[in-house]
Amino acid sequence: MSGSSYTYDDGSGLAALAFLIVLLPILLISIFAGYIISSFFLMKIFEKAGVQGKWRAWVPIYNTLVAAKLGDVSPWAYLIVVVGASVLSNIPVIGFVFGLVAVAASVVVAWRIGLKFGKDWPLLLLWLIPGIGTLIWLGILAFGSARWNPAIAPAPWANTVAADKTVWDGVPVQPGQQVTGGPGYGGPGYGGPTPPSAPGTTPPPPAPPQY
Repeated sequence: MSGSSYTYDDGSGLAALAFLIVLLPILLISIFAGYIISSFFLMKIFEKAGVQGKWRAWVPIYNTLVAAKLGDVSPWAYLIVVVGASVLSNIPVIGFVFGLVAVAASVVVAWRIGLKFGKDWPLLLLWLIPGIGTLIWLGILAFGSARWNPAIAPAPWANTVAADKTVWDGVPVQPGQQVTGGPGYGGPGYGGPTPPSAPGTTPPPPAPPQY
């Protein structure tokens, strides 16, 4: 009987191993395909939002930080929240609460981006469906007829540490964003040129140097 039991257990183990061998490539292909599709959709969304450089949508993690900026959330605050929540979510019993914090941070980013495309919050129900739902949400924004309009009401967290105050080259500064960046793309522009003197008048000579 023990020999029969051993053979049964051994056969079960081989069957499980064979299942994993078949499942693993399918899982890896699905993850890779999801990344390609989501990055392509993000690239189209970034183009609509005026982000320069298609490569930004294809860099893991960085593309989510760019999305956070478009959603009026500090990319560094977003990164800290997501990474911190991922680590703390391993705490027994209460870990799921920290996991919800990471989800909430992503929801507010998606909500603000949706608003700038003229989409109301019910569309977020698609985004909350893992996998296919998120891809459908991205596809609607990427290929829908709605145009990017950042002139919306300030975010409720506009005066908190969660507000985006960073300036990144190639990523447009959003209206109402409090930044200290220099002139140039993504920062405050230069003032207009000095108007010429009125006809028939002579500008005063420069003041002599003071010693």
